[in-house]
This record gives sequence, structure tokens and C-alpha cells, in this order.
Amino acid sequence: MLKYILRDIRIIKERDPAARNTLEILLTYPSLTAIRSYRIAHWFYKHNMFTAARIISQRARSKTGIEIHPGATIGKGLFIDHGMGVVIGETAVIGDNCLLYQGVTLGGTGKDKGKRHPTLGNNVLVGSGAKILGPFTVGNNVKIAANAVVLSAIPDNCTAVGVPARIVRMNGKKVNHNVTQDIDQIHIPDPVSQEICRLHAEVNALKKQVEELKKNAEE
Repeated sequence: MLKYILRDIRIIKERDPAARNTLEILLTYPSLTAIRSYRIAHWFYKHNMFTAARIISQRARSKTGIEIHPGATIGKGLFIDHGMGVVIGETAVIGDNCLLYQGVTLGGTGKDKGKRHPTLGNNVLVGSGAKILGPFTVGNNVKIAANAVVLSAIPDNCTAVGVPARIVRMNGKKVNHNVTQDIDQIHIPDPVSQEICRLHAEVNALKKQVEELKKNAEE
């Protein structure tokens, strides 16, 4: 456990510029508390002591605002930045060195049995408020924009945005020509909203042409 804690502290220092020192991280970072409690609860869960596991996980939830089911499988190096409102379901799987922001849900759709929650590969970034719902796989090195809703599998090395989420970048190449070069969980353009804006502009142009034609006809 000490080895896990030291590794998690190192990862927080690397990824969060606001982290000043080890003592501050130990005392004030909910991610560290939630993941430490998860690892204890997961041990109880794996040994069929389900009630004890849930008690530990719910106590951590009340302290941190982060709900991690003890049945979830989490690799090394997970960092949950800020963390309030994060929910990770029972059959969710998270690979190594993933980053989740506040409000992220790794949930189910309510219609699946058995494996109900998503599997994240390694080095996955999930922006704040994003929802990943269902028993599918999100590949390695995937970036999911803030508030995206992912309902189907995403291959490796992709960037996804929108509701429902669409792949806008794959293997370093743009899938949509209006998408920015780098991931920015706040300022990533949504291709759906961009298309609506384009159609709105076309409608306004057509209205202007109709008004001009009416004016010419009256004259």
C-alpha cells in the first residue's frame, strides 16, 4: 500500500501544477484518498467480503465526492483531478496512467447484464462532465472532450467530442477539418454544433435573398 501511495503522489506532482508538496497532497487531495480507499475495498471485494467493501467505498464517497465501486478494476497511475461527482461502476476497467476530471461517469445503460461498464485502455484522458456508458472498450491514448457522451467503442489514438461522441482525430490526423490540433477539454469544437451553425448561416443568407427578390418584384 505504501508503494501505491508513493507512486500516486508522484503522479499527482507530475500532472497537477497546483500540487506544491507531499504533505499538501496527503492532506487535501481527494483523488489520493479515494484511490487508497478503493484499493482496500477492492481487496475485501476480491475475498467475497462484499458488505465490508461497500462500507469502505461509501465512506470514501462521503469524504471525497468520488464513487468507485470496489468491484471495478483499476490499473496503476490513475489520477482523478478535482474529482467531485466522478462515478466508476462495478464492472468498469481502467488501464494504466489514465486521467479523469470532475463529473466523469463510467456507467452502464441499464439494459446490460454481467459486464455493464466500459473498459478504458492505457493513457486515456476523459474531460470534465464526460459520460462513457456501456460495456465497450475505449482504446489506448484516447482523449475524450468535456461533456462528451460516449456510447460506442473508440479505437486507439483517437480524440472524440460531442453528444453522442464522434471521432474527430485519429492517429494524429484530423477526421473533421474544423477540429483543432491539440486536445483542449474546454475549447474543442463540436462538429454537430458547427454544422448547425453553418446551416443557420445559410438559412439567414437565403432569407436575405428572398427579401431582395420580393423587393425587386414589388418595384
